[in-house]
Amino acid sequence: MATEHTPRTAVVTGAGSRRGIGRATAHALAAAGYHIAILDLDKEAAEDTAREVAARHGVEALGLRADVTDADAVDAAIGEVEAALPPIGALVNNAGITSPIRFVDVTPAEWDRVFEVNVRGSFLVTHRVAAGMAERNFGRIVFLSSVSAERGGGVFGGVAYSAAKAALLGFARSLARELGPSGVTVNSVAPGLIDTDITQGKLSEERKAAMIAEVPARRIGDVEDVADVIAFLARPESSYLTGATYDVNGGSHIH
Repeated sequence: MATEHTPRTAVVTGAGSRRGIGRATAHALAAAGYHIAILDLDKEAAEDTAREVAARHGVEALGLRADVTDADAVDAAIGEVEAALPPIGALVNNAGITSPIRFVDVTPAEWDRVFEVNVRGSFLVTHRVAAGMAERNFGRIVFLSSVSAERGGGVFGGVAYSAAKAALLGFARSLARELGPSGVTVNSVAPGLIDTDITQGKLSEERKAAMIAEVPARRIGDVEDVADVIAFLARPESSYLTGATYDVNGGSHIH
């Protein structure tokens, strides 16, 4: 059992979507023994994920509405998790938004919107749970970055998205140094082209075929491909893995 028989909870943000990485990650972490807390803007979707996870894996699961950009909302939601479930042992900062707008057309408001969700949201949730993890000398924090942050866009996200996801890489590396002595690991996962709602219906068959032809694995990734890596990083046994970025892109960006 990945939690050493010690009951622990994993918080996954932005996990309401039925075809999203967040929901698949919640399932993978539950299968590894974590109890699950889902934070999502869509309350019904969060509750649906929680019900599905609890029924399939026999763990406790809680779905809550929370705007990760709102400090008070994050504090209240985590407070509910702490009151209802075992101590938080893992956090997956999955909530995020993309923006395909060209840099010359990006408004300050659009730039701020992308950074608010991707960066501020990750900061607020991480800041709320990190101290408790350090006090308990156990924690697994994972940030969802993107291949766009490493190669400089070129998939769906424009400059704002790539810059925000790159900020998360620096965030994770620095935090890994600070929290490492307290038994808390901090890593990033950078997915490439994954079959989610973000890509659904947005690729012509010609462009899809051309993109797959450039991937050594010769396919688009599944959400489970990403979720399995996150679950691996969340294991107690992964205590010597920290400050790293794990690419899940089928070899489309090798560096």
